[in-house]
Amino acid sequence: MMSRHTRRLVLAFAASLVVLAVAQGRPFGSPDRMLAQDRRPITEKDLFKFVWIADPQMAPDGSQIAFVRVTVDEKKDQYENGIWIAKADGSEPPRQLTTGIRDSAPRWSPDSHRLAFVRSPEKDGKPQPSQIYVLSMAGGEGRAITDIPRGAGNPAWSPDGKTIAFSTTVRPDEMVKKDAADAKKPEDKPRESDVRVITEAVYRANGVPGSGFVDRDRPSHIWTVAVPDGPADMAAPKRITSGEFSEGNYKWSADGKDVYFVANRRRESYYHANDSDLYSVPAGGGGEPRRVVSIEGSIGAYAIAPDGKRVAFAGALHGDPERSYSQSDLWVADLTGGAPRNLTAGYDFDINGGVGGDQRAPRGQHPGGPVWSRDGASVLVKVGERGDANFVRVNVASGRIEPVTKGSHEIVSYTADAAGSKFALVRSTPTVVGDLHVLDSASGAMKPLTKFNDALFGDLTMNEPEEMSYSSFDGKKIQGWILKPPSFDASKKHPLILQIHGGPHAAYGNTFAHEFQWMAAKGYVVLYVNPRGSSNYGQDFGNSIQFRYPGDDYKDLMAGVDEILKKEYIDPARMGVTGGSGGGLLTDWVVGQTTRFKAAVSQRDISDWANFWYTADFTLFTPTWFRKAPFEDPAEFAARSPITNVAKIQTPMMFILGDEDYRTPPAAGGEDLFRALKYLKRPVVMVRFPGENHELSRSGKPWHRIERLQHIVGWFDQWLLGKKNAAYGTAS
Repeated sequence: MMSRHTRRLVLAFAASLVVLAVAQGRPFGSPDRMLAQDRRPITEKDLFKFVWIADPQMAPDGSQIAFVRVTVDEKKDQYENGIWIAKADGSEPPRQLTTGIRDSAPRWSPDSHRLAFVRSPEKDGKPQPSQIYVLSMAGGEGRAITDIPRGAGNPAWSPDGKTIAFSTTVRPDEMVKKDAADAKKPEDKPRESDVRVITEAVYRANGVPGSGFVDRDRPSHIWTVAVPDGPADMAAPKRITSGEFSEGNYKWSADGKDVYFVANRRRESYYHANDSDLYSVPAGGGGEPRRVVSIEGSIGAYAIAPDGKRVAFAGALHGDPERSYSQSDLWVADLTGGAPRNLTAGYDFDINGGVGGDQRAPRGQHPGGPVWSRDGASVLVKVGERGDANFVRVNVASGRIEPVTKGSHEIVSYTADAAGSKFALVRSTPTVVGDLHVLDSASGAMKPLTKFNDALFGDLTMNEPEEMSYSSFDGKKIQGWILKPPSFDASKKHPLILQIHGGPHAAYGNTFAHEFQWMAAKGYVVLYVNPRGSSNYGQDFGNSIQFRYPGDDYKDLMAGVDEILKKEYIDPARMGVTGGSGGGLLTDWVVGQTTRFKAAVSQRDISDWANFWYTADFTLFTPTWFRKAPFEDPAEFAARSPITNVAKIQTPMMFILGDEDYRTPPAAGGEDLFRALKYLKRPVVMVRFPGENHELSRSGKPWHRIERLQHIVGWFDQWLLGKKNAAYGTAS
């Protein structure tokens, strides 16, 4: 028992920690507090308490930052997002700026005096179509400047601050308002058929509410609307693009005469390699779009130079012959013509790339892309490199590259001031969800402006992952990470969960993953690696699985398991494997090749490549993953389909599927294997999530995300720890 004297010493020590924390400008209870015995393991339901930051928008004058703050309403099982503001110098605490619970897309006027944003108002308890609002920073409430029947989004200010461009799928005929006296009674209106006539191979898209069917009669077009001065009435919006193709990623020209946008304007483009170009259209409308910049591949994020004469962009050549993976480079082109120049052809990392986790803000945008220096001599851009995402500066004349930031973290999203010198960014680490920071691009110094999760995380005990590197079967170097339980004891044998990322051209790395931390908190060692095919490691590494997926990537994963077993703290009789999307495919493949895993959870998977080829929301018509169609080469599709090996599967399996997943349709994945394994009387369970699509783990309904985690760990607990779960009944 603690003596009275000892108790006084402990209390005095605790008090000194409080004083120290205040002196250092951090709240007592932040993640670096020292009383570890007061902390608890993270839980799956801590997700309800997370605060996410999205869409950091630095004011052009560099004085303040608007951003989207996302939280969970547990009772309503929904996310709520509002717009907050922070002083860029950190002199004042961040504060809430708007009162809506569905406010997003803050965009500064060029003079930094007004803020446009998107709000989905509520009527009779139901969200209404989103509209563009404008708020004066001098005070007052935001005022709607659009009233579009199908909603408006993505506001972009003109250089003079008098007009805003926006996107909508509304048709011009729907903008004509009829008097109530002219409105027909429902029984007098002609019947509208609900039958769909489909003429294109891609007719559904993951994430489209309801049926998932794409409405080809409603491409997204660019409109403009004048911003009224004072209490003036709404101005009539004007459509400036039209036709059958959608436009995206639009920006005004420096003189305000044109609007640039990115589009793929080829009919049934799935017959061709990936391609998109940069176009311009007169801001006054009525003109035919003019192609401004083109490469043999896709143009992504871009930025117009301060002189208005050049553009920097992230672009990926599709290759000849076409590749499965095409790494993005930084390009510069004259807007008046001439061939684009690839500034990073000799730099073998992922321009504007990143790393994957499950905790990006589930609502709100994640801006990024090239940022010009004021003098136009250099471009700053994010790079995905070996599990980290940092800034580099690229000299436009020479292509010389120098690092701006360093560290084991992910720069998630960012924008800059008009001078390209001060950045607002969201930064995430393996133990931090993501905080708002300000960056001085000259020095590379970053300063945190928010600590929304500190109170929660100060009560949690979490480990930083341990990086590992090993040689695979053919000598290729593979990078991975080991996350150990908070109470890890190297003298004991621990159960292992192998996590496999999807994509397949994506990467794990130094960003926060709630799923991994919770598994570790439950007593599991979590192993996650980047096998060949991952991004972040160069063009050849990423494309090495073309026509061999799955295959050698599986061998890389098994080599990683062999490597961690050398450490002698893993119990080889208690190993599980899981992954989603491409990771679900590889999970299915793993259990058909080996019986070393005692349980598996396959999420949003592919089990039958032929079925997937016919039903997914994108096509494989060009030779990216397969050289031919299934009916032309059935043996190739069968050889790489996990369903072919179903008779060999002895591992108890759980399948986690979203009912509205059109990216990896359930009938091409878990449904097939579930039925086959039931026929074989193998232990198997299928867990279905109604209303959820392929983004279940990242932005599904909060309670569904919690239940997903509970089922994954529940299955491993049953088969690796012997904790029987009645919900899985006869499955075992």
